[in-house]
Amino acid sequence: MQTLPYGSWPSPIDAALAAAHDGHPEYVGFVGDEAWWTEPRPAEGGRRTLVRRRTDGQEEPVLPAPWNVRSRVIEYGGRPWAGTARDGRPLVVFVNFDDQRLYRYEPGSDPRPLTPVSPVGGGLRWAEPQLHPERGEVWCVLEEFTGDGPTDVRRVLAAVPLDGSGAGDRGAVRELTDDRHRFVTGPRLSPDRRRAAWLAWDHPRMPWDGTELIVADVGDDGTLRQARAVAGGPDESIAQADWAPDGSLLHASDRTGWWNLYRDGAPLCPREEEFGGPLWKLGQRWFAPLDSGLIAVVHGRGAAALGILDPETGEVVDAAGPWTEFASTLAVHGERVVAVGAGPRSAYEVVELDTSTGRARVIGAEHDDAVDPAHYPEPQIRTFTGPAGRDIHAHIYAPHHPGCVAPGDVLPPYVVRAHGGPTSRAPLVLDLEIAYFTSRGIGVAEVNYGGSTGHGREYRNRLREQWGVVDVEDCAAVALALADEGTADRGRLAIRGGSAGGWTAAASLAATDVYACGTIIYPILDLAGWGAGETHDFESQYLETLVGPFAEVPGRYAQRSPAENADRITAPFLLLQGLDDVICPPAQCERFLARMEGRRVPHAYIAFEGEGHGFRRADTMIRVLESELSLYAQAFGLHPQGVPTLELSG
Repeated sequence: MQTLPYGSWPSPIDAALAAAHDGHPEYVGFVGDEAWWTEPRPAEGGRRTLVRRRTDGQEEPVLPAPWNVRSRVIEYGGRPWAGTARDGRPLVVFVNFDDQRLYRYEPGSDPRPLTPVSPVGGGLRWAEPQLHPERGEVWCVLEEFTGDGPTDVRRVLAAVPLDGSGAGDRGAVRELTDDRHRFVTGPRLSPDRRRAAWLAWDHPRMPWDGTELIVADVGDDGTLRQARAVAGGPDESIAQADWAPDGSLLHASDRTGWWNLYRDGAPLCPREEEFGGPLWKLGQRWFAPLDSGLIAVVHGRGAAALGILDPETGEVVDAAGPWTEFASTLAVHGERVVAVGAGPRSAYEVVELDTSTGRARVIGAEHDDAVDPAHYPEPQIRTFTGPAGRDIHAHIYAPHHPGCVAPGDVLPPYVVRAHGGPTSRAPLVLDLEIAYFTSRGIGVAEVNYGGSTGHGREYRNRLREQWGVVDVEDCAAVALALADEGTADRGRLAIRGGSAGGWTAAASLAATDVYACGTIIYPILDLAGWGAGETHDFESQYLETLVGPFAEVPGRYAQRSPAENADRITAPFLLLQGLDDVICPPAQCERFLARMEGRRVPHAYIAFEGEGHGFRRADTMIRVLESELSLYAQAFGLHPQGVPTLELSG
């Protein structure tokens, strides 16, 4: 065992290894008896491909580069593919990222476009396709731009001809609804094909604030008639709806303060835990009804397990295995359930549960330890006490190395990580980006600050009109508690976050003296600008609840914005931005840096061409991690091995 200073431990987890394992499988489904899903390819420009698992167990990618299976609807996207088996052969439709057209694909032939390219604004976009071969159609969410502005947009349910006649003719696309609602999810058809159900909501609400469950009759001609709201409202969030095999309507609602399941309006399993979550992407699924009448559920408090709910008894039996966290994607076929699960010692894998035997196994994207798992951190789930005695949930990853310790009289540096959203949470799963730091002797604290999901609506609502206050206070409270208890070095604390977490990181540097430095990634920095047309339509009125109505509290927007308080920032920082980001555009960073000019605060700004909101390319992620480590090395007096020095100006 070597005794070496924190930050200088030799680690087999380099930035290239962490980048190669970034992202995880998503959007599982069945095509006949085969399980299919999407998977990231960081080394191929960050594209996503379709993967199929044949019935003989062979796993293979379906679409080669440059095909990129990813939708841009509401910019965060949604389910980009659907498939079925016809005469024993797969028939698949998918959205291609580059042109956002919907394509038809059958193995052995090239993909054929089904939808046209629009000359207006951001064009035509599609999400949540559902195949209806008996009608010769694909039913989808259509997002259509009517001008060049980010909010010049309408969304409807639409039917796309499967024969390709809509590829050059917008008029061939049949609209199923009008655009009275700003946002809609894809329609789910009842077993008898006579009713359709979907969710809808309008500005200024976000889907976790309030949605409506809409049901319509399906005419013999395929039109939707007599659409009516059957549940939900301005203060009730319905996260998902689907039909049971017996024709009853299931939905997940937070009317009690927790997303619980209901069948035709009656609660099935009332518990103080979540059977749903924030609808950031269209097509997320937290439950899926089985032919047997049982329901596969992703549920929990804090973490999310995979279970089988018996709606007659309300009992849930969880799948056995090493997975402690399941993503919001599910598919069922017969007695089989396919999901995506992970744990503190494994990344996300495609998991199949046989409900007849209770056996769960990995069938795709199987985790492979690229290094000795002795180098992985050992997380602690902790609850801290914040201002006014409120609970703050966090995951603590102490520095860990199987062959190194630090001198006994020295405390380790720590990086506090603020997740994005902010209506989201940090899952407790193996993340090689975290291990990249902990294996070198730098601790990491992931804070699920007030406003995070997984702990009920009351915890979520702590951030209402308090963004830039509660999140900043909670992160600081965890950092200082770690220092006070002798876990972390008070003089070597950093704050780091991306997107909404980037806001929290920047706001923390402006509002507190807790941190010696910070890493700010594709952030929001100027509330007034972001809320006045700089961002996309989905979040364009998000600040109404996070900060307050601008017309009523304009001073609050200036008071909390890091761009307006640049003179308060004295700690070194690293600012990272994608130049193609339409959610948190580069203009936010540019204004912030202009106001920092001449202040002599050491900093670096790195902008990446071809990257949007969320870095996907391996070379980008390598530079990000190495730059971040170099910042901490300079701010904390560390000496990591083999890492390029980040040049700081200012």
